[in-house]
Amino acid sequence: MAHLIPFAYHPGHTALHTLDVRLKFFVICMVSITIVNAALVPCLGYGLILVLLFKAAQVNGVAILWRMKLFLLLLLLVFLSRCFATDGDPLISFFGLAISAQGVLTGFLVTYKFLMVMLTGLLFATTTRPAGVKSAVQWYLKPIPFIPEKRLAVMISLTLSFMPVILKQMQIISDAQAARCGNLEKNPIKRIIRLVLPMLKKVFLSADQLVLAMESRCYADDRTDLGFSTSGKEAVFLFSSLAIAAGFILL
Repeated sequence: MAHLIPFAYHPGHTALHTLDVRLKFFVICMVSITIVNAALVPCLGYGLILVLLFKAAQVNGVAILWRMKLFLLLLLLVFLSRCFATDGDPLISFFGLAISAQGVLTGFLVTYKFLMVMLTGLLFATTTRPAGVKSAVQWYLKPIPFIPEKRLAVMISLTLSFMPVILKQMQIISDAQAARCGNLEKNPIKRIIRLVLPMLKKVFLSADQLVLAMESRCYADDRTDLGFSTSGKEAVFLFSSLAIAAGFILL
């Protein structure tokens, strides 16, 4: 199995790795948009498809997602807020608050959609080189007038590249604080502040070092772009993704 760093590219030679990056970019955008108003049954079906895709890409999605415990905590908070805020038939009532059956169903559907979008993004990031993302974004933005497509493509590519760096720095800081018994702090606000502030400092320093490295190498927008390669399976993936999007809309 590949290393378990979220949003980091995992080298491989599977069908998803060799797929045209322009098609993958189109598919992830289409699925993320159409899943918003989808019902429960097609969402559950898409979850099974994602499991098969992660297995085909030889990426342990569960282990990677487990490294993102803060995101899972956010999903839990969203689920609880939906449970309490949605009116309906009460299941549990305490201290003047009630959890409704409709709230549980709505909360599960909303958090499940968030999870599916996140897993789709993880699958895209782990099977696509950042340079390929830059080329694809630039290819899509090039026909649009008055938009610096090369600069925007670099910004998006660097953002995707910095995600694993930020998560790795967060893990290093968290381990360092735990080694100094910082995990014994009971106040959650203090724990968050002590984690976020040094992490932001590390991120800004890394960004400054990246800028200096790019300037020292005379970086410019006019560079030779990475060529696109196809695997011959683009038509199958395209029609399959269109069928999934149609299922989200119609079912």
